[in-house]
Amino acid sequence: MNAGMYVRDDEDRRVPLPETVRRVVSLVPSLTEAVGVTAPGLLVGATDWCTHPPDLDDHDVTRVRGTKNPDIDTIVGLRPDLVLANAEENKPGELEKLRAAGLAVYVTDIRTVDGALRSLERMLAACGLERPAWIDGARAAWDTLPLPETPRRAVVPIWRKPWMAVGSDTFTGAVLDRLGVENVLGDSPERYPRFDPADLPAHDLVVLPDEPYTFTAEDGPESFAAPSALVSGRLLTWYGPSLLEAARVLPEQLGVTSLRP
Repeated sequence: MNAGMYVRDDEDRRVPLPETVRRVVSLVPSLTEAVGVTAPGLLVGATDWCTHPPDLDDHDVTRVRGTKNPDIDTIVGLRPDLVLANAEENKPGELEKLRAAGLAVYVTDIRTVDGALRSLERMLAACGLERPAWIDGARAAWDTLPLPETPRRAVVPIWRKPWMAVGSDTFTGAVLDRLGVENVLGDSPERYPRFDPADLPAHDLVVLPDEPYTFTAEDGPESFAAPSALVSGRLLTWYGPSLLEAARVLPEQLGVTSLRP
């Protein structure tokens, strides 16, 4: 790559860039949506799990398998100026393969709502894009979101067989906290601990997203004594333009709509 400049990603790694970024491959659905909404013509590759924006496939975007097992040869063949990744979603070894092939890889590391918006603004700037209006809109929506009079205490399963849940230091936990919902496993030493539904701290809510495991009304709630809320995994776990909708929809879905001024 003939680098025109360098930027630092969220891991403080020096990332070479051409003078103009024209071709981007995204290895994370949230990052795909962020770029696709802001400048859809930049994307030339995305994972099989990238579902947003809904018109993604109308822009001749090549699918490059999953976040954990990207098709390295296909990505290299797309000749991207920049590959976008995430410290949690993508395996370091796979990203090293891309760097070894001469590609520039920009890694985000997102743990909080405010941190997500700052990180995405820097990432989009690395792509040569100005801060989009949706970032300002999302920031305003979350900064003015009032808390419920009575906080909820929740467990957030993400898998079963074995049961696994959201633990400590996660973006999902940060989203819930901003909504006034305490994650009862938030002090776990693990980010995604295993658990037994019969042996949980006191809670009054079970939050069941539809990804990565597809919980439904018939698959999940029956395992818990507390009431369950089925929510969109995209709104609960994605960062990017989805945060605008999440601020509007999640409070009602989680039963925290009785808000104090």
